[in-house]
Amino acid sequence: MRSLLVIDQRAANEVPVADPQSDQLSKKHTPRFLLETYGYHVLRAGDENKAVLQMGSADAVIFHLPLNEVKQWGTKLLKHKTVPMLWWCSAATASLSAAFCEDDVPVDGVLTPSMSEQELHWALHFGSKQCFERLQWMNERKQLEGRLEERKWIDMAKGILCKIKNISEAEAYDVLRKQAMNERKRMVDVATSIVKVYQILQDQK
Repeated sequence: MRSLLVIDQRAANEVPVADPQSDQLSKKHTPRFLLETYGYHVLRAGDENKAVLQMGSADAVIFHLPLNEVKQWGTKLLKHKTVPMLWWCSAATASLSAAFCEDDVPVDGVLTPSMSEQELHWALHFGSKQCFERLQWMNERKQLEGRLEERKWIDMAKGILCKIKNISEAEAYDVLRKQAMNERKRMVDVATSIVKVYQILQDQK
């Protein structure tokens, strides 16, 4: 993980300052300065269009924003690419985030300006592991929801067959299974067809 995209809305509005020395001191506490000092390649974006363009080259995203803005950004960016997303917790972002600490924010870890190179490396490493565990969990949840949806259609079709044919649930299941085999279809597809045809017939009565 070497290429990091820093989301900082100030990046879109940077203007020259009157005191370059003061500006240099403040820059030493920014994600860009510290990450580049530790050898990372830093991409920056201050608006959504630029962020989406940079996502293709990024190994991770770091939000230098208040937590409520992190949630909005994270939801948008995850639609384009799944990468670890971490929050840069500086004094400024922390003070603006107190009201949102209980929110469900899509971050895989936290970085701070006081971290050493080794601490930051391990935080990124564990953030990466957390990201892919979250991705695996989301995939498993999607599969489970799909199976539950299939079960619902099959149960509805069994109920219809029990009613129409005056048979038991076990017999209705066998009818569905045999029909699926004969038509070389999935049982859920046969069940869905039965339910939809039955509903059309009921609506016509």
